[in-house]
Amino acid sequence: MTTLKSPGELANVPAPVAAADFFPASVESLRAPRARLALVVPTLREAGNIRALLGRVRATLDALHIEYSLIVVDDDSRDGIEAIVGEIAEADPRVRIVVREGRRGLSGAVIHGWRYSDAEIVGVMDADLQHPPELLSRLWHRMEQGADLAVGSRYVGKGGPGDWNIARRLISKLAIWITLPLQRSSARTRDPMSGFFLVRRSCIRDLEFQASGFKILLEILVRGNIRSLAEVYFDFGTRQAGRSKASLKVAIAYAVLLLRLYCRRRRGIGPFPVKRPENA
Repeated sequence: MTTLKSPGELANVPAPVAAADFFPASVESLRAPRARLALVVPTLREAGNIRALLGRVRATLDALHIEYSLIVVDDDSRDGIEAIVGEIAEADPRVRIVVREGRRGLSGAVIHGWRYSDAEIVGVMDADLQHPPELLSRLWHRMEQGADLAVGSRYVGKGGPGDWNIARRLISKLAIWITLPLQRSSARTRDPMSGFFLVRRSCIRDLEFQASGFKILLEILVRGNIRSLAEVYFDFGTRQAGRSKASLKVAIAYAVLLLRLYCRRRRGIGPFPVKRPENA
């Protein structure tokens, strides 16, 4: 097992976080073997879900017959998740856990995890089993068909937000509506709040992200060199263990991100052209 702690063993990653292809010198020797896909699972008090999640993810990716690395980035939960992932990693070296100490933020955790692989395609999904791991095969197939970005979407086709109440559904719709002026008409996704997607590393090379944010996909959509986009529907599942991380802090971080992106738009920092294939 590779258990890395940061800061300490790792050089500090400043905010905003750079999506660089290079690793801190202190972890160069621990870099994963060359893989086509690096999937990051950010966690905070998700020990109750992680074993089942990793089992389903590995079964799905193994069936694709691709080289991959599976990187759990934990924000120092101290709930036993290191031991659980460590047990799995002993039998499967493609699995590793990185522990960040003294830091919070999903975006920062995702970028931090992507730095532990040089895979050509990187991705992220939640650990709470609300994102069905089996959808990874459909996302991967869309990438193989040429998409730069494949998004698991709750708002296309047969997808849906699951058992959300009316208030939460309305808040989600409002959060999406606010992003419409930022999204390019030729690359608009119906679910820019999704935390389940795959993207080509070359499309986000050298971008800097809001380290404390929770909606990294929106930044990628607005600022990345995304020329083709695919959406794959899914029905949002029910959390199996633990509690939701939604909070006032998350809402504030989202507001800050929107402000930054709108300011960039006002300054005339434009997007790249995009070609969008048919939805899955």
